[in-house]
Amino acid sequence: MAESTAAKKNITNRKPKVLKRKLSKKQLTELYYYMILNRALDDRISSLYKQGKFHGGAFVSRGQEATSVGSAYALEKGDVIGPMIRNSGAVLVRGVPPHEFLANYLGKKTGPTHGKDGNSHFGDLKRNIFAPVSMLGVLIPVCAGAALAFRIKKEPNVALTWIGDGGASIGDFHEGLNFAAVMKLPFVLILENNGYAYSTPTSKQSLVEDFVVRAQGYGIPGEIVDGNDVLAVYDVTKRAVERARKGEGPTLIEAKTFRMKGHAEHDDASYVPKKTIDYWQKRDPIANYEKYLLKEKVLAKKDLAEIQSTVAKEIDAAQTFAEESPLPLAEEAEQGVYAS
Repeated sequence: MAESTAAKKNITNRKPKVLKRKLSKKQLTELYYYMILNRALDDRISSLYKQGKFHGGAFVSRGQEATSVGSAYALEKGDVIGPMIRNSGAVLVRGVPPHEFLANYLGKKTGPTHGKDGNSHFGDLKRNIFAPVSMLGVLIPVCAGAALAFRIKKEPNVALTWIGDGGASIGDFHEGLNFAAVMKLPFVLILENNGYAYSTPTSKQSLVEDFVVRAQGYGIPGEIVDGNDVLAVYDVTKRAVERARKGEGPTLIEAKTFRMKGHAEHDDASYVPKKTIDYWQKRDPIANYEKYLLKEKVLAKKDLAEIQSTVAKEIDAAQTFAEESPLPLAEEAEQGVYAS
């Protein structure tokens, strides 16, 4: 059956496209700062894991910084996000400082969960951040529910969450997105297609090359973006957010990107072909953005170096804070578990 004209219009961009909005020098610099901070934090988490300084898994987002940072940067203060384990960049953009992040990994009292949970499993409702949920896909209906609350309260806010290519096979993906579409809720879903659901390549879970074609089935717009281009991600997200804020309903965005490490630090990603890794290493989001900033004379090499140095000091201070923070007391275990 041929696609209808209406269905074709829903997919506004099948191929990665760069549409750079005019941003100020301050904004362009902030995007770079957050991507550098994202990677530096992830590298420190990897280092602490290898030193055996915390228990549990260590999840990082090397290679996917542009997707998290660019999308979160397109939001307003009143909007809510539901990050996953590879969206630490978005959490940083929304105001969670690195020292709180590391304190949570180390199970310290000063972390957002006060030692009750580890790694990136924490949220902060004061900053409009829902905690990641281990059952992938669950945050889609949760954020759709938040979007419905905005509608009922007549608040001009938007809910945004992310899902991986693997998580897109979960029933919650369909139920949550279909609900948001039918209700025309102010909701944005970013599908981070990094090629692998843990060790399963996308070709083993879906016969369509572009997940964004699913937007047709929900009657909503869908766009593909180069997930390694922070400006393109910002642009496409801003456009989707503006649509949602005007009452025009949700958008499905597929960000083509790649996870430059294994699923977690315990995974060596030996299942990924070397040629695939080589291909994506040449498309490193930070290196490519640095080239753009230098070419457009937004920043000079010394400016980049200063930002990198500032971030390095910030991460060192964050580690010191986390390591010197106290562990929670045993009698505090029951506090903050249930709503009062």
